[in-house]
Amino acid sequence: MADRVLAGVGLMIAFCIVAPLIDVSAKSAVQAVPVATVTFARFVVQGALMLPIVLAMGLPMRLSPIALRLLLLRAAALVCSTFSFVAAVQSMPIADALAIAFVEPFVILLIGRLVLAEQVGWRRMAASVVGFAGALLVIQPSFAAFGAVALFPLGTAVSFAIYMLVTRRLSREMHAVTMQLHTALAAALLCLPLFAAGAGLDLGALRLALPQTTDIWLWCAGTGAAATVAHMAITYALQFAPSATLAPLHYLEIVTATLFGYLFFGDFPGGMTWTGIGVIVASGLYIIHRERQMQGRLVPPPDAPR
Repeated sequence: MADRVLAGVGLMIAFCIVAPLIDVSAKSAVQAVPVATVTFARFVVQGALMLPIVLAMGLPMRLSPIALRLLLLRAAALVCSTFSFVAAVQSMPIADALAIAFVEPFVILLIGRLVLAEQVGWRRMAASVVGFAGALLVIQPSFAAFGAVALFPLGTAVSFAIYMLVTRRLSREMHAVTMQLHTALAAALLCLPLFAAGAGLDLGALRLALPQTTDIWLWCAGTGAAATVAHMAITYALQFAPSATLAPLHYLEIVTATLFGYLFFGDFPGGMTWTGIGVIVASGLYIIHRERQMQGRLVPPPDAPR
């Protein structure tokens, strides 16, 4: 049992190392092609890589009607989440965008309380408010520097919160690995109307434009490849170790995202941003602590908000 938990922790750390490479690849690619193109490439590559894995594992491919509906909702939420994050990192430093997107656990609590009528204590609600205040400390200098684009990570947080809530329900209907494949394929199909809207309304960010150089092709492919590896790592991490053990480790991703942002793009968060990151992390860890104390409640499983 201890060996399985250790393996889960190792896979979670691997996730925290690989997940920011999704952002590095996306930020590099989106300098030359539209946001929707990078988003589409991520899902096409992920689907192509997941298909042989699902076939090799002999997992069932059929979907029940309820699973299909939930899957389409999950895919739509992930398209919105990914598009918003790619649009953000096109201009913003990766660490800043990721820090704002890390308010997603707080959004889950608020949706659970306000929409699903779940019991959420005042301590966790207060921690959510503090977490949002931390996000504002990151947004404020980013808004001054980049304008309204600094709000895109909030779109990622809300979309990904919906994605996580749907995932919890869908996990009762299908295997987690099959879910990754079907979600990627469904998300790729849902991108097609975006391209039609982009062409019809002349919206550059929604256009499909093929990369013109080999390096941009590779960066687009790298977005999907890194997403596949990261999500497979966290899928198996959650099978080996409890989510309560893994959730605090998720905040290591901010460290690796900051490191990669500095190495690849020369970006490094300023003082107010670091303060905001600290507030968000502290609030998130407190919520995880409270979730651990609540009998019969699940700690929100860690995942990548894009």
